[in-house]
Amino acid sequence: MKFLKVLLGLVLIAVAALLFALWAYRDIPREQLEAKYMNSESRFMNVAGARLHYRDEGPRDAPAILLIHANFASLLGWEPWAEALKNDYRVVRFDMTSHGLSGPDPTGDYTLERTMELTEKFIDAVGLDTFTIAGTSLGGTVSVLYTAKHPERINNLILLSPGSIEGKEQKAGPRGDMPDAAYLLKYIMPRALPKSMLTSGFSDDAKLSDDLIDQWFELWRYPGQREAQLDRLKQYDSGDIYSVYRSINVPVLLLWGEDNQTAKFEQHEEILHLLESAPTINFISYPNVGHMAVQEAGAEIVPDVINFLAGDRATGLVERAANDSPAADAH
Repeated sequence: MKFLKVLLGLVLIAVAALLFALWAYRDIPREQLEAKYMNSESRFMNVAGARLHYRDEGPRDAPAILLIHANFASLLGWEPWAEALKNDYRVVRFDMTSHGLSGPDPTGDYTLERTMELTEKFIDAVGLDTFTIAGTSLGGTVSVLYTAKHPERINNLILLSPGSIEGKEQKAGPRGDMPDAAYLLKYIMPRALPKSMLTSGFSDDAKLSDDLIDQWFELWRYPGQREAQLDRLKQYDSGDIYSVYRSINVPVLLLWGEDNQTAKFEQHEEILHLLESAPTINFISYPNVGHMAVQEAGAEIVPDVINFLAGDRATGLVERAANDSPAADAH
């Protein structure tokens, strides 16, 4: 009898712990997240059945630049770039579905094909004719794919630690490489998970703020977001990305953190080789910067972007570390 009482007590404790976890890690209402993370420039647009959150800042008659965020991130990560660029450029950014304030895609389709469909229709809807496209990680893959398909509309391609080569072995399938157990994150996702992902993406942990961890933790709890993000991972397939890179024929600025542990720094050599058709390539690396370069060193990197947009072009390949003198560049 005593054993049964102890067992019953343990069961009750376990149930209480589970109920507390389900409550603690529950979805956050959309309205609450929008109130916190929208600003006066935030807008929403229905694109092919999906509700996309975006910001469109700067003079409408200025040269335009479209910024596309990484997997797990949101348009908020581009804030240092947007602030530095929006006086002289029209700066457009959006949250992909399963990210930020856009939330899940009602179709349940998170393949690159669907991502490209939404990207193309969004670009048309906001009226971007010719523009610079910039992307990091997954956003870099999207940027390369769009540039290859619509070269006549792209003035420049800017890639910051693109993840397409790193992820080329991931293939879609009935469940892809995503174990069923991962879907427990739909119900219980500790703050330690986004913290761990961000920490691994930073070279210097001291630069990782609690506010950024909280932002990721909260936006992942947008209703339905966690399942949508897991579905995106399950459905990912970069296809013949090598041929896509080889077809790029616009000026390229390639930026890479030297301490990148996700898309390894050495991958830049392969991408530079693949960009054989680009008329000019500027390559800049950043010591002590990891994969989350937008979040870790966005303000440090954006001056090089401004110089590039202002016409700092190579006649051939330019390679320099960010702390080298620009006078060493060949133009």
